[in-house]
Amino acid sequence: MSATIDTRPFAPFEWLLALRYLRARRKEGFISVIAGFSFVGILLGVATLIIVMAVMNGFRNQLFEKILGINGHVVVYKLASTGPFDDYPDVARRLERVPGVRHVVPLIEGQVMVSSRVQALGAFVRGVSEQGLASLPLVSGNIILGSIEGFDQQTGVAVGSRLASALGLQLGDAVTLVSPRGSSTPFGTAPRTKSYRIAAIFEMGMAEYDRTMLFMPIEEAKKYFSRGDQVDVLEVMVDDPQNVDDYAEGMRAALGDGYSLSDWRQRNQTFFTVLEVERTVMFIILSLIVLVAALNIISGLMMLVKDKGRDIAILRTMGATKGAVMRVFLITGASIGVVGTIAGLAIGIVFCWNIEAIRQLVQWLTGTTLMDPTVYYLSRLPADLDVGETASIVAMALALSLLATLYPSWRASRLDPVEALRYE
Repeated sequence: MSATIDTRPFAPFEWLLALRYLRARRKEGFISVIAGFSFVGILLGVATLIIVMAVMNGFRNQLFEKILGINGHVVVYKLASTGPFDDYPDVARRLERVPGVRHVVPLIEGQVMVSSRVQALGAFVRGVSEQGLASLPLVSGNIILGSIEGFDQQTGVAVGSRLASALGLQLGDAVTLVSPRGSSTPFGTAPRTKSYRIAAIFEMGMAEYDRTMLFMPIEEAKKYFSRGDQVDVLEVMVDDPQNVDDYAEGMRAALGDGYSLSDWRQRNQTFFTVLEVERTVMFIILSLIVLVAALNIISGLMMLVKDKGRDIAILRTMGATKGAVMRVFLITGASIGVVGTIAGLAIGIVFCWNIEAIRQLVQWLTGTTLMDPTVYYLSRLPADLDVGETASIVAMALALSLLATLYPSWRASRLDPVEALRYE
């Protein structure tokens, strides 16, 4: 009984031939170099894409967390035509009854100049109650000196760590606030000046806020800014800020006429739009690395097909089908892309997991400051891997690698055995 030959698609002999072609002999060294460059190109392209997109996701998520940790998800204003915002306690109670609303914080806001014996700097004052300040975990959970207990019953203020450092102040020191909108006199408006004790120092990890933010008891802020019994805005915190539109209709019904709503997306629309555009453009640009590596696979396979013309002709005369020949070169080229993609995925994930340690190591080796917190919003380099996005990068790299092998493999399958062996 004669032995049968396994001719099913992707049979063992096809894999054997493909792997033999990947291990080029000495005279085929140039082809091996091209395959190596293709492998490295795909590896670097995939790893770079994963790292860069993870870092950009990290920046977006960290900024999102910081901005929403200090600002309300929805801000309620009272229209100027309807009078002062002095009915805010009743408005706050109505809003808190809306499903999905966690709490409502009355606020007084104003710009001041903060001065000490060292220098004077601009700052943004927020008059808030102790309960409202405690509802901001980004502040209440990051008090490094002092305490906000009894915040309503004192005249002390809470300042950011960078602002205190720039002014040369410590806990308990006096700081002078100067507001241009003071009391009216026969000679014009006199700036209002008053000294306050530093009751707490916080560090939110966002340099912009730590350098400019100052919190004051709301009753003291009313006196300082001459607000009487009114507030400037109400900040509303909801359960799911990503879907803030779901709560807008209920809040408008609770408010009635004479009020205006503004959610966090409207107030930061330009900022987050720029981030999204940068993220998309970066993805497109870095994808070109993978595309170039895929083109290298095409050139390497075309040279391999030309070099293996005699072998292909012999295989065809021995009974190998066109499909078998095509699959051999398909496996050869796809192997470079698949292994390169997997290696790039592993390197990208490991790099993202240790990105802060790598940043500190590079800083130590070069003696420079990477991502200076005085320039950037954040004090550390974040990287958040998104499973869906990482899977799409891997799928794109695998698809490009597979597409790059189709034409050379098709050319190999179309090779005429007679023509290939005529001059051998």
